[in-house]
Amino acid sequence: MSGSTFGTIFKLTSFGESHGPAIGGVVEGCPAGLKLDTMAVQEELDRRRPGTTPLGTPRQESDTVEILSGVFGGTTLGTPIGFIIRNKDARSGDYDHLKDAFRPGHADRTWEAKFGLRDHRGGGRASARETAVRVAAGAIARQLLATAGVAVHGWVSQVGTERLTVPYQNLRLDQVYGNDVRCPDRDMAERMAALIAQVRAEGDTLGGRISCVAQGVPAGLGEPVFDKLHADLGKAMFSINAVKGVEFGSGFDAAAMRGSAHNDAFVERGGAIGTATNRSGGVQGGISNGEDILFDVAFKPVSTLMRPQTTLDREGREVVLEGKGRHDPCVVPRAVPIVEAMCCLVLADHLLRQRAARL
Repeated sequence: MSGSTFGTIFKLTSFGESHGPAIGGVVEGCPAGLKLDTMAVQEELDRRRPGTTPLGTPRQESDTVEILSGVFGGTTLGTPIGFIIRNKDARSGDYDHLKDAFRPGHADRTWEAKFGLRDHRGGGRASARETAVRVAAGAIARQLLATAGVAVHGWVSQVGTERLTVPYQNLRLDQVYGNDVRCPDRDMAERMAALIAQVRAEGDTLGGRISCVAQGVPAGLGEPVFDKLHADLGKAMFSINAVKGVEFGSGFDAAAMRGSAHNDAFVERGGAIGTATNRSGGVQGGISNGEDILFDVAFKPVSTLMRPQTTLDREGREVVLEGKGRHDPCVVPRAVPIVEAMCCLVLADHLLRQRAARL
């Protein structure tokens, strides 16, 4: 097994390397009859693509998606949806110095330990370039979820030491993509942008946090015991490059709380049962409870620095790597559509699984 297929009913198989001719994917399990807006798919890819913001990598890729199968006359056929995204601005020569050296913090050493060889050009298959495939597939999943009234919103809630603490209910989530940082609070976005610019000038990098909320999710999604909804969402988030932590609802803060304070009390809301606090993040016992599903994803600082770093080569000799290539000083702003996409893939899969769970 290559680990390149994700999902049970709504499945994505991803292929391609960062500096190959193209990356792409095959989506299986999408029901026939979905009116697919390909312009909306492209719009989501545009939000992730490189070269669109002065805060990110200068690599220029159009990230134009080409749908090869599974759609006719703008409607899904129920057959596999195949698509490719061509790589047009790869500069493989930028990575010649990495043929025999392992970059600190990267997958170079572990990849070679597993396969015995690696594609050193931009990280090959381990590159975040692959996530464009997930965004395209997630955009299809998002349109399927919309037919069930489900909406997914992500936003940058932390860059380095700058953290947004405003409750999401008080944010304009429709304005997330109105600035380069993808933070819906204008003042905080400016502070985050200034910090990224400062650290970039120093040749260093930053990490951060993305928050995500899924609204309109019906109660009952999730497949105990191993495919709990938050377990599958956690796996999806941890599969994204640079992710180091995921927490739902109260998350790690729950470790310091008492049960009497943490338990979500049930309340009546407009004829439906809800909870007063939603500390569970919308999932209880691995099954959605009908509340908003809320989680945070923590990203480490980008490992490629624009300054010398000491590392080892294949022979175990100490060498100095000079910072080269085109890289993001902080990956978090461009990762927002990736987090949204992976959330959409999980929810679409569990929505279809739930339809098969009972008469």
